[in-house]
Amino acid sequence: MANGVIVIDKPQGWTSMDVCAKLRGMYREKRVGHAGTLDPMATGVLPVFIGRATRAVEFASEGEKEYRAVLELGTVTDTQDATGTVLERRDVKVGRAELEAVLPRFRGEISQIPPMYSAVKVNGQKLYDLARKGREVERRPRPVTIHTLELGDRLDENRYELRVVCSKGTYIRTLCHDIGQALGCGGVMTALRRTCAAGYTLAQAVKLEQVEAAEDRAALLAPVDSCFAHLPALTLTPAQSKCVRNGAAFSYPGEGEWRVYDPEGAFLAVCRAQEGKMTTVKSFFEV
Repeated sequence: MANGVIVIDKPQGWTSMDVCAKLRGMYREKRVGHAGTLDPMATGVLPVFIGRATRAVEFASEGEKEYRAVLELGTVTDTQDATGTVLERRDVKVGRAELEAVLPRFRGEISQIPPMYSAVKVNGQKLYDLARKGREVERRPRPVTIHTLELGDRLDENRYELRVVCSKGTYIRTLCHDIGQALGCGGVMTALRRTCAAGYTLAQAVKLEQVEAAEDRAALLAPVDSCFAHLPALTLTPAQSKCVRNGAAFSYPGEGEWRVYDPEGAFLAVCRAQEGKMTTVKSFFEV
């Protein structure tokens, strides 16, 4: 049975669930999930968890993500990206210096209003379903954090590259739209590539064609503990390992979280030590 993480370089035009469906067939495993949805127009890092590794999806989805985006000034669309219907075209009377000057207000903790073309639910209905019916509803602003926002190359008169490192739930197309509004000329995202998610980078990513052509597809899977590489490793005693396998706590000094292993090196769980006790946060051993 396949268990592990595969980092896919998602192709343009595919949904994240399309990728999962394809891998479900190739690995003959029903348990397949991804960490962090990418819109069909976007490409790049899509960590996909297979088999028992799907238990780690909830942790991987929470981490920060890095993107390279292209912002085009002077255009406004209904989807806030280049796939939508153009609502306005405006003259652009700002240059690189003016664009640089507004970026600081979008760094740190900011609020975003989710776009109508998104999977966010309002009163039980997905916004994009309402948008396709021509309806627009009030959306509450959501807090997100922009850790890094850097201006890259100027691609032509009105198009610029952006590098963004941000929290879960950030809409890069909304960021482009809002920057354009702040400049008074409007803005739209014309390209998006995710370069890092859940600690995995493009250097680790493979294309679906590579997976399909591989003689040993299991060899392309990273172990599930790679998702927790940011946590210190702890090898347990046989008695402590037995406690973890039985779901029991055991005495342990100190505080914090660890990825824990049995004496033979098998990854058992993510555990938390608090008030002299070590308890399991999530187990990953095979039963």
